[in-house]
Amino acid sequence: MITIDDALTDPNLFGAALGDPEPWAVWRVILKAAFALPMTRSEIRTFRSLSGRRRLPRRRVAELWVIAGRRGGKSRMAALIASYIAGFEEHKAKLAPGETGHVLALSPSKAQARTVADYCEGFYSVSPVLAQSVEAVRAESIRLQGNIEIGAHANSFRTVRGRTLLAAIFDESAFWRDETSAMPDIETYRAVLPALATTGGMLVGISSPYRKVGLLHQKWRDHFGQDGDVLVIQAPTLTLNPTIDADVVARARKADPESAKAEWDGEFRGDISQLLDDAMIDAAIEADRPIEIPPREGAEYVAFVDPSGGRHDAFTWCIGHREKDLFVADMVKGRKPPFDPNEVVREIARDVRAYGLRRVTGDNFAGEWVKQSFSDAGISYVRAEMPKSQLYLEAVPSFSRRTVQIPNHPVLIRELRLLERRTTRSGRDSVDHPQNGTDDFANALVGAMRVTARTDGRLFASEIMMI
Repeated sequence: MITIDDALTDPNLFGAALGDPEPWAVWRVILKAAFALPMTRSEIRTFRSLSGRRRLPRRRVAELWVIAGRRGGKSRMAALIASYIAGFEEHKAKLAPGETGHVLALSPSKAQARTVADYCEGFYSVSPVLAQSVEAVRAESIRLQGNIEIGAHANSFRTVRGRTLLAAIFDESAFWRDETSAMPDIETYRAVLPALATTGGMLVGISSPYRKVGLLHQKWRDHFGQDGDVLVIQAPTLTLNPTIDADVVARARKADPESAKAEWDGEFRGDISQLLDDAMIDAAIEADRPIEIPPREGAEYVAFVDPSGGRHDAFTWCIGHREKDLFVADMVKGRKPPFDPNEVVREIARDVRAYGLRRVTGDNFAGEWVKQSFSDAGISYVRAEMPKSQLYLEAVPSFSRRTVQIPNHPVLIRELRLLERRTTRSGRDSVDHPQNGTDDFANALVGAMRVTARTDGRLFASEIMMI
């Protein structure tokens, strides 16, 4: 049988696309370890330095996780592993007659999945030997002889079920996002495990690190430096890809040391944490209540809106009230783009009037058109006195004291779970959504919490300190 190292270095196989194997020397060590291939003493020393000094695997590992810096060749190696397992390993005994075996590569976006797919296609098209095994090339897949298909898709835990999986490749899993789940990486992992267990398939995760949450961090925490069937590798960019200019990395470290640790050194960020832990959020969710509570006689309501022009962000609003110390979010709604913002304003106006309101408070950075549009709808628009980052920080004590009640609103809950608290070198904290994430529904919620705290005479901590 041709090993993955043979295929990588053979100019008639994957070597036809990779070229000189020397820049890939460290990746070869990683792959040799994962597939339990013999290594030289020098390669063993390299392996131990990257694996937390664990022992060499005695057989092919069930899971390989590579935590790597940027530009370290991650997507190309993800494609190579997928192409090797699909094209060189024996799968006939694992498949029923007519059944298709899938090697699935999942990425954060369609564009990134396309990159992996292009690399896979390149491996097979450039090699005259491998090209003979290709039956069809489609937009997101390559069909090989023997009912084997390599697929490269944007991640979705909903679509991986029901396939016979020969291997699953998680590309940049630390940056996966989903509109309704705060943990798409963990949910996808749970979805693929039964299919991989049936075929003895391999799971491979290759990603740059981010903050200390999620599947990638869990694997590093539980298995880095530990013997077993899960191999975790941690390597900086310059180790994996010696062709990168070291001066570029040095300048990045000087400009932003914390960011450079993750971007180039393959280390999890220590300056970013979860604003609200899961227990706080879970305690606030009233699962059995209606998603919207009708107006109640005697309750004093407030409304907060997070406007949008209708092209990028959602236009969201929250109507709520207080019952002693408890804030109740009676309504949390929003419209995702594209939409006519004036139509949304009219819908909000109908909602707030139903709760006896003629005024809304809104995002501090909204344009003048927002105020005019609400005025045309018969509603007064008042700008919030503080930015959203401060609104989030002020809301934390209410969540920790369990004095918040929210509906079981999947998008709102996901946004709350993903809110990031960043601590700068000066010690100042700020809060925002993660890269490629959103916080529109969460912003409407904490804005309404702030307004009710002012209207019933209670003060937030920052105001107490000012007195």
